[in-house]
Amino acid sequence: MNAAVRAVVRKAIYNNIEVYGIYQGYQGLLDDNIHKLELGSVGDTIQRGGTFLYSARCPQFKEASVRQKGIENLHKRGIEGLVVVGGDGSYRGAQRISEETKDIKTIGIPGTIDNDINGTDFTIGFDTALNTIIDSVDKIRDTASSHARTFIVEVMGRDCGDLALWAGLSVGAETILVPEANTDIKDIAEKIESGIKRGKKHSIVMVAEGSMSGQECADQLMKYINVDARVSVLGHIQRGGSPSGADRVLASRLGGYAVDLLMQGRSGQGVGIMNNKLTATPFDEIFNGNDHKFNTDIYELAKELSI
Repeated sequence: MNAAVRAVVRKAIYNNIEVYGIYQGYQGLLDDNIHKLELGSVGDTIQRGGTFLYSARCPQFKEASVRQKGIENLHKRGIEGLVVVGGDGSYRGAQRISEETKDIKTIGIPGTIDNDINGTDFTIGFDTALNTIIDSVDKIRDTASSHARTFIVEVMGRDCGDLALWAGLSVGAETILVPEANTDIKDIAEKIESGIKRGKKHSIVMVAEGSMSGQECADQLMKYINVDARVSVLGHIQRGGSPSGADRVLASRLGGYAVDLLMQGRSGQGVGIMNNKLTATPFDEIFNGNDHKFNTDIYELAKELSI
């Protein structure tokens, strides 16, 4: 997210626009934790994971009376545009602000490792998390091979299987379990057993957390075949680390485009990238749309390559 913030700050200053940073998200907006940002404020941040502005949950921001306090804090500084980086909750807060005060324009930038936001092919953080998973599973495969084990690797993604799918294809997983597709554990067992009969000594099963837990998968698997199945839950390591080159470029493009839209007077929209082109989609369409569909072509390819 730092690359996106950096792009917003520098693009705005380049166009003689003052920029303020709101620390700790909507909670910081309510607490008036708002500070002017200069060019140096975003120096030496592009390579850092997370966000130097910090983040915080703020469930009370759903209440109109609470939001009004935040809007007043923006008004007293003469702030006319708000760029929000995040997911569904962040977008909904921005939408409410754009509806409740016409003199503050809002633009959303998709930031989540889950890659589950409509209006964009990829979200900031997805590629970095993907690379973290690949690096981790490559190491797991070393020990799986040495000890002739089946490893069940559970990855994040909530109800979206993109991380498991893309990582599974990238590491050559024998099977990928995702919420978007029904997979019979018995079929997985038969596939692993077939590999063993061909002389295969180890297997990797990639499980999206939204499909089932890694432990549940292992327990069910061992009901059908006699394998030494181990579970590795990668957890929050997927949410940190220096961002990948692809994420830095994506975040920079989206941050710069967000400023362009505000300068055009646009509001109530989320920026994204589709077919490598920058896009802007109204929040309502993002909430109600289904243009971020599960990539069945990649899923079928992964199945074909894992025979």
